[in-house]
Amino acid sequence: MLPISQYKTILFDCDGVVLNSNFLKIEAYRLTALEFGASEEDAMKLVKHHIEYTGISRNIKFAYFLVTILHKKVDESSMNHLLTRLNFEVERLLENCEIAKGLDELRTKSKYTNWMIVSGGDQEEINRLFTRKSLLKYFDVGIFGSPDSKEEIVARELKKQTGHAPALFIGDSKYDYQVAEKNNLDFIFLSDWTNFLEWKSFCETNKIEVYKKLDDLNHI
Repeated sequence: MLPISQYKTILFDCDGVVLNSNFLKIEAYRLTALEFGASEEDAMKLVKHHIEYTGISRNIKFAYFLVTILHKKVDESSMNHLLTRLNFEVERLLENCEIAKGLDELRTKSKYTNWMIVSGGDQEEINRLFTRKSLLKYFDVGIFGSPDSKEEIVARELKKQTGHAPALFIGDSKYDYQVAEKNNLDFIFLSDWTNFLEWKSFCETNKIEVYKKLDDLNHI
């Protein structure tokens, strides 16, 4: 890995990297499933699927919930209801969630670097949340999320003037690493707020550089 200041582009996952929000989102999925009329057992099946596929678009997760768990068809009404309710629960639960320390210092260290958020979360939802938390100022390239997948976002943004190499992806999931590998990006895994239970063995096997939290990158 290069010194932070030498990267032209840094891509940040949101949940578990910038915000301590992974476990709050788990609860948001559970409450959304229950409100939709699912049993506690089926709600927990959705939660398990969400955790297993952290970083994947919520549209894909809800399609799985409807078809595989509830044995229903994916229709526009059900999907819109689930997405709207999840959005409500996420914004309510995340309003007071912890923000990563050290963002100001890290931004100063990489003042000539393009920063962007690449998230599996809803793009408009993140923009609203970051506006309220005064976080937009750090991410000069933009905030990107679902309904586009991370693969689509990264492939698209790396083709632009603001996505030049060398580039670094900072994430906290297996999926983040896979997206970075597919696009030949350097990758750092942050462990403190992850909900990926097997992260340690996965990072060891794949020789991934690991730090506890974002602020640790200010001391390397």
